Amino acid sequence: MIALLQRVKEARVEVGERCTGRIGQGLLLLICAEPQDNEAVADKLLQKILKLRIFSDEAGKMNRSVQDVGGGLLIVSQFTLAADVSGGNRPSFTGAAPAEPGRRLYDYVVRQARASHPIVETGEFGADMQVHLINDGPVTIPMRM
Repeated sequence: MIALLQRVKEARVEVGERCTGRIGQGLLLLICAEPQDNEAVADKLLQKILKLRIFSDEAGKMNRSVQDVGGGLLIVSQFTLAADVSGGNRPSFTGAAPAEPGRRLYDYVVRQARASHPIVETGEFGADMQVHLINDGPVTIPMRM
């Protein structure tokens, strides 16, 4: 799985005129399933994200996790994270899982996140979404499991 984490002061996702998810301080997670991914990979990714110490402590050092600061998670599917631009000017997305396995893993990550963390909001899988955020830092971290 591929994830792009953004530490945010706030973030929200809209589909059309409808807000599907909104958080204050926390992490915006853009995630993409790849064809070889499974639930074990998703679990490993989520546990790493929940424990990643990228929030500041009293001394200003990145020493606290999203759990430590009571921040929210806003989880958004984004198959374009698997883009391959090596062959020309139009990206190829063959590195992303097909729609149904991708949806199943996205839904699994959301269920597991909700079971492990009190504040979890989402986008809408496969929808044309507008993501609004205030990146804190900015802190943006790519991850691949």
